[in-house]
Amino acid sequence: QVQLVESGGALVQAGDSLRLSCAASGRSLSSYKTGWFRQAPGKDREFVAAISGSGDMSDHADSVKGRFTISRDNAKNMVYLQMNSLTPEDTAVYYCAARHSILSTGLRGLFDYWGQGTRVTVSS
Repeated sequence: QVQLVESGGALVQAGDSLRLSCAASGRSLSSYKTGWFRQAPGKDREFVAAISGSGDMSDHADSVKGRFTISRDNAKNMVYLQMNSLTPEDTAVYYCAARHSILSTGLRGLFDYWGQGTRVTVSS
């Protein structure tokens, strides 16, 4: 079992930057691909970014490409999402998720373990 806890959400202004953190416990995260998803009010949850267990591969949604960067520190069992140039459209609850690399056929797709989410609100 992997337990994930997100942190770093806040109320910020458009154009600001924010870094979200995902702390894992229970297993070494180096064996798991990890991703960030978000769900805005009244909308479906959407993929934001994902990174391989080793950190050598990453993928970002077109809507955040060039502004957001996913990274990880396996020594600390942490995954991060650096968010720059935030806009009100980025307002959402952000979730960290993980799936064992052996079970994964790609960076996107299914994830088994989810955190409780951290709220990001971007004011205009």
